[in-house]
Amino acid sequence: MKQDQKPTQYQKMTDTPIPRLITALAVPGIISMLVNNIYNLVDTAFVGRLGTSASGAVGIVFGFMAIIQAFGFMFGQGSGSILSRALGSRDKESASIHASAGFFGSMICGGVITLAGFLWLDDIVMLLGSTDTIAPYAKSYISYILIAAPFMSSSLTLNNILRYEGKAALGMVGLMAGAVLNMAGDPILMFGLHMGISGAGLSTAVSQIVSWLILLFMFLSGKAETELSLARVMHIRPRVYGNIMATGFPSLLRQGLNSLTTVLLNSQCAVYGDAAVAGMSIVSRIVFFAFSIAIGIGQGFQPVSAFNYGAGKYSRIRKGFWFTALAAEGVIVVSCVLLNVFSDNLIALFRDDPAVIAVGTRALRLQALATLLLPVCMTTEMLFQSTGKRLSASFISALRNGLIFIPALFVLAHFRGLAGIQEAQPLSLVLSMPLVVPFVIHFFRKLPKKDYIRT
Repeated sequence: MKQDQKPTQYQKMTDTPIPRLITALAVPGIISMLVNNIYNLVDTAFVGRLGTSASGAVGIVFGFMAIIQAFGFMFGQGSGSILSRALGSRDKESASIHASAGFFGSMICGGVITLAGFLWLDDIVMLLGSTDTIAPYAKSYISYILIAAPFMSSSLTLNNILRYEGKAALGMVGLMAGAVLNMAGDPILMFGLHMGISGAGLSTAVSQIVSWLILLFMFLSGKAETELSLARVMHIRPRVYGNIMATGFPSLLRQGLNSLTTVLLNSQCAVYGDAAVAGMSIVSRIVFFAFSIAIGIGQGFQPVSAFNYGAGKYSRIRKGFWFTALAAEGVIVVSCVLLNVFSDNLIALFRDDPAVIAVGTRALRLQALATLLLPVCMTTEMLFQSTGKRLSASFISALRNGLIFIPALFVLAHFRGLAGIQEAQPLSLVLSMPLVVPFVIHFFRKLPKKDYIRT
């Protein structure tokens, strides 16, 4: 095995006490997610000033952005999981090969999305769940998102690679710079230059490109553990890409299902008017923001799990899993209380429309209660993906947002109307939990009880 992995980084990942290591790796991710989610909420609030139809358009385009993000996460999580295990085995060359393949693969997929998006723009906007009044706003917004798609996708890939190296702070710099620029650009372009919703789209596109440049600089300047090389990519065998995509498939599946369910949710809500679409879109943003701290803790666990799995230090994986699940649960309990107490006020912040508030308040309270069950499901999925357990990770990814949510949405919408639409997501969370627990038990029973000592 290669011996050029930096000893200090190796020792940090394999010797630092688990709570301190996960916390240190989680903090940059949490800050990045909070800043980006604050941007999403601010963006929703700014666009809400343009009217209910414009608010609905943000939710529509959010579903499409999830598709772009899906490929970024697939290549980022796939290459990241593999390269982290390689770094744990002290094989830096293999790690750099997978990092390069992940980055360029993500760029290419983003470019394909851009081309396909402009060719079928009208059809895509309607397919995403637009109404006739929402569609013009959605088309204006999504055009700029399409231009930025290759940068948006590969930025996520670069960020995930840095996280899996144990250098989440570097990724935080790039993501935060883009988010702050985005928040500053929204009011200037939307209202100062009178661009309306097109200004929001342009601001997002510019910020994504700036983030991409900063993240790429981290690799080109040698700050990352791995190296990006076009020359490496030209000689990579197809099986390397296949391995990356198979390992990252749970992320693609999860994000793809998020996009699909957003489209289906918008389509079902559209029957009840723009207020229903806007209300449920606002709820999705708020819930994701509230859960982002828990997700950040999980992201701190992933490189620890992958690196130590490669290093054969299995006891650290066990400790890391339970620390992550319990810490995330504590965060969710606090979030659940706050969201239930201030639900109507939170909805009103983004769209002071009685119809929107009525739809959003009940949905927000139900989803907040159901998220109490999310930490174990989240940590289990991250555990399986970081250790290369592809089938188990894919099944868990498909459970909540696919296998359970989609049929629940159609059945409840048919029998209970709008109330059923509000109840579908919480019900899917409740039904997922008992199906995940056996996977955790089986994994830890199979995991070696003793650490493997490398010489």
